[in-house]
Amino acid sequence: MSRNNIIRAWKDPDYRKSLSKAELSVLPANPAGAIELSDEDLRAVAGGSDSPNTYARGCTSACTHRLICMPN
Repeated sequence: MSRNNIIRAWKDPDYRKSLSKAELSVLPANPAGAIELSDEDLRAVAGGSDSPNTYARGCTSACTHRLICMPN
C-alpha cells in the first residue's frame, strides 16, 4: 500500500471502509491513536456525563482567560 493510500485510509472513513481485509491487515496503526471510540469509551471521557457543565472549574477571581468562572 502506498504512503498516500495509508494516509488517506487514516483520514477518510469512507475510503477505509472500501478497503479489502487484506489491505486492512497491512494498514499500520494510526499514529494519532484510536480512530473510532466505542460508546463505552465516550461515556468515560470528561464531557460525556449527562449533566452539562458550562463553567470552567477551578477558576479563581483572578481569571485572565475570559471564561465564565465558578468560585471554588
